[in-house]
Amino acid sequence: MSGFKILTLIAMVVLIIAGGTVFFRLVEGWSWLDSYFFTVVTLSTVGYGELVPATAIGKIGTTVFILVGLGIFAVAIQQFGAFAVRKREEHTEWLIARLGHHHRPEQDPPAANEPESPDK
Repeated sequence: MSGFKILTLIAMVVLIIAGGTVFFRLVEGWSWLDSYFFTVVTLSTVGYGELVPATAIGKIGTTVFILVGLGIFAVAIQQFGAFAVRKREEHTEWLIARLGHHHRPEQDPPAANEPESPDK
């Protein structure tokens, strides 16, 4: 994953959290902390239920926020997970190359549970 892609994903997540925080602060009149908390809890699908939008626009906005924000959040999580898996694979390949291990099945000892053939 390129540096630009990582920064774009981080920026999108930060913008959606900031946008949700400002929205709930203005529409519901919650404190900045409560607005931020509700935004993160909603995006992460935890949903404690301590805060609930009381206004019609707050409820509609929350619905739109969930549909848009959750999609962005899910893509970001998926991309970071894929990045971590690729790095792990690269590290494993590097280790194998570094150790000089060349797998040769004919040199492997037989498995303990391998059945014996009748001609032995």
